[in-house]
Amino acid sequence: MTVVRRKVKLRGGALNSRRTFLEVVGGMALGLSFGGGADAAQGVDGSDAFVCRYDVERSIAHFDAAYYGAMTRRTTAAYRAKSEWVNRNNALFLRSALPGPTRDERLQRSVEAVAGLIGANADEVALCGGGTEALYGLIVNYRPLKPGDAIITADIDYDEMQHAMAYLEASRGATLVRIVIPEPSTTANILAAYEKALRDTPRARLLLLTHISNRNGLVLPVREIAAMAKARGVDVILDSAQSVGLLPVDVDALGIDFMGFSLHKWVAAPLGTGGIYIRKGRQQDIAPWLGNHIHPDTDIRARMPTGTVDFAARLTLPDAIAEYRELGPDRKLQRLLAHRNRWVEGAREIRGVEIVQPEEPGRYAAIGAFRLPGQKSWEDAQRVQREFIQKHRILVVAKRGLASGPVVRVTPALFNTSAELDRLVTAIHAERSLFG
Repeated sequence: MTVVRRKVKLRGGALNSRRTFLEVVGGMALGLSFGGGADAAQGVDGSDAFVCRYDVERSIAHFDAAYYGAMTRRTTAAYRAKSEWVNRNNALFLRSALPGPTRDERLQRSVEAVAGLIGANADEVALCGGGTEALYGLIVNYRPLKPGDAIITADIDYDEMQHAMAYLEASRGATLVRIVIPEPSTTANILAAYEKALRDTPRARLLLLTHISNRNGLVLPVREIAAMAKARGVDVILDSAQSVGLLPVDVDALGIDFMGFSLHKWVAAPLGTGGIYIRKGRQQDIAPWLGNHIHPDTDIRARMPTGTVDFAARLTLPDAIAEYRELGPDRKLQRLLAHRNRWVEGAREIRGVEIVQPEEPGRYAAIGAFRLPGQKSWEDAQRVQREFIQKHRILVVAKRGLASGPVVRVTPALFNTSAELDRLVTAIHAERSLFG
């Protein structure tokens, strides 16, 4: 992954020193203009090609794309049109009573588009409500586990997926092993941590890996860890909720047999869309969802709930993926990296502010996190989130779960502007003494 490094630029040039930074934010506090205008409309890369594609609320600067990546205007229009079509045809569509393609044939176009996104075959992918749903289906229905087998999870893993692993301990007699990813999270440190965990756990059978942590944005070297696990007979379930649509994800290149992922984050598909991947030949290692026999056991769709869903959202997936490809995955990533670098480099100039994210190229992407001076507890992190909303009209998110303590997460979106990123840095400076 190529990392773009960019100095935070306002009208006075790059912020190369703490003194320069403090002079600039001091001017902002007095209401002086150091940006905005064309730059605010155009964004970091000097082009409004991304910003103009979105119609989002601008009274609050929101940095929470890791939760929901808003649809573009075009995808929104496609979703609206498909919602109207589904409503107009209602049960005629659901019962495949219309002339032309059946309901499942129409949905198959979406499955094929999603499979192409991750380098999989269409019969290895099923649509679902998001990464959490997919990963629950993989984890709790993992068949090869026997009483006394060990399962491994880490502090960077998503809360609900850790809960699912703990469920295996409670319900299947597995031994749950929790590890801490060391900081600084260099590639060497990460690989050493997983190698030690696997070496010290001879009965390990299942390893949960998170491609990109939702807590601090750490990008794991998945291919290397998966190969390490496979050499010891340990299966890997990959949580790619934060990576599909943000980083290149190819299941063969990563060496992954099981994966759950979201599409409403970085692909910017309608809310509540995602997918489950099971490599051909491994489907029988994942039991059907709660004994689901609506589909045959040989059909991957049996591994997901089969209730009534938002069919319009699923029918819109080819539209969202087509626009994602049109925008250019590499171009999107470079813009998001530039966004990340802009606020991180500005915040790093502020005395006492801790950037809780690796610095090694390839170990981070768009998601980042910080701690204010003196910020220690979960209550402190929640207070930062409230203060930023109430005083600065900026949405950042308190996150806990890291062994090193709670953080405040920042996730820029494609629609964020340079002016909004600079407002964020100004707010961090303004609140640097929040805890004394």
